[in-house]
Order: sequence, then structure tokens, then C-alpha cells
Amino acid sequence: MTSAPDHSIPAAPGADLRGRVALVTGGGSGIGRACATALAAAGAETHVVDIDAASAKAVADAVGGHAHVVDLADADAVAALPTGVDVLVNSAGLQHVAPLTEFPPARFALVQQVMVTAPFLLLRQSLPHMYARGWGRVVNISSVHGLRASAYKSAYVAAKHALEGLSKVAAVEGAPYGVTSNCVSPGYVRTPLVQGQIHDQAAVHGVSDEAVVSDVLLARSPMKRLIEPEEVAAAALWLCGPHSGFVTGTSLTMDGGWTAN
Repeated sequence: MTSAPDHSIPAAPGADLRGRVALVTGGGSGIGRACATALAAAGAETHVVDIDAASAKAVADAVGGHAHVVDLADADAVAALPTGVDVLVNSAGLQHVAPLTEFPPARFALVQQVMVTAPFLLLRQSLPHMYARGWGRVVNISSVHGLRASAYKSAYVAAKHALEGLSKVAAVEGAPYGVTSNCVSPGYVRTPLVQGQIHDQAAVHGVSDEAVVSDVLLARSPMKRLIEPEEVAAAALWLCGPHSGFVTGTSLTMDGGWTAN
């Protein structure tokens, strides 16, 4: 039997997640680590999921949470993760840069498994608990590449576009149960994944890392800096707070004005 959706709004403006359970994929580094830290600070019991054992344990220990070492391309491993989740943050991702004509099919498939299929499986096994409690928050860490395309990133762009669509379906189906689902779609964030791209492009073009950031990555962005992971986590936390209960099925774009330019 399902519970009635909880529409009560606490007086305090910040998210109070005491008594809630959160699960964050890609929680060992970058945006995922920042989200796990923010959710735990708000009181959530936090499960940190990452393929890297040392990173998962380090973050879990730091926030007083639980570490899970999981390859998200393995459906059986995903099925073994906790299902009693109130806040699900799908943050794990990977990148491969190559022209379509040279893109390895196996790598393309892997990106879809980690960034689309795994979020689908986690939704499938987490939503029944959220529905039963009459409250739930799904935050999908998408990207400006879920709204726009860049050359040579076919797998990543395809996966982020798919994640945006999956998030909207979860929003429509979850609405009667008090469950919201949204994407946070940042531009270039100061993460290990982006730093790797910067170093690679600098080496190829024989320029500095700073030149790659200003002249390549941020060429179309009016705001000429990388986004910090903590800024993305703050947006994710706001989507779990008391004043965002009617925000669902949307994409919160954090791109420094890239898509407006």
C-alpha cells in the first residue's frame, strides 16, 4: 500500500535530509563526491558507489557513509545495491573522444551501459521504495551536452540526451507519488574527467592548459571559468529541499550562458 505524497514544507529554507537515505553513483570523485558530501552534511545516510575502491572508501569514511565498489556496466552488480533509497543521484560517467567514423563500437556501448542503462536499473529498483513513502528525489547529473552537441563526443552526447529523456519519464510517472526527477546540466566542471581532456588537447595542439580552457572549452561561454563540483552539488541539494517540490521533469542548466549565446 502506498503512502500519500508528503507536500509539507518546513520553515527552514535548507534541505533537511535526516532520516533519508541517499545513493550517489560516481561518488568517489568530482561531482559525485561533492554531491555525497552535500547530502551527508544535510543529514542523509549516504551510499557512495564507485568503480574505484579506494575513492569510494575515502569518501564514505569522510562523510560517515557506506562504500560500494561497483562496475555500473554489470547489471547484476547494480541489482545488489541498496533499494531503500529516498534520494538517487546518477552521477557516474565516462568520456571517449573520436570521430564517428573511428569511434569504437564497444566503447560506445559501454558509455550507454554506464550512463543510461545503469540509471534506468537504479530507478527501477529504487522507485518502489520512494512511491511507498510518498516522497523521493531523483537527480540526474546530465550536461550541457544533454542539450547541445559537440563533435567527436557521439557516445557522451547520445547518453546525456537519453538521460534527459529518462529523467522526464521518471518525473511523469513519479508525480502522483511525491517523487520528483530532474537533471542538473552543467557546462565544463573542474573534474578529473575534464582535466584529462584539457591535458590531452593541450598536448595535441602544443598549447597551455589555460589556452585550451579559454579558447576551446569556453569559447562560447560568456562566463570564462570552469564550474566547481560544489556548485553542481549545491544545485542537486536544492532539488532535494523544501522549496523545490514542484520542480520536476526539467533540466537545471549551469553553463555560464553557453546555451544562451
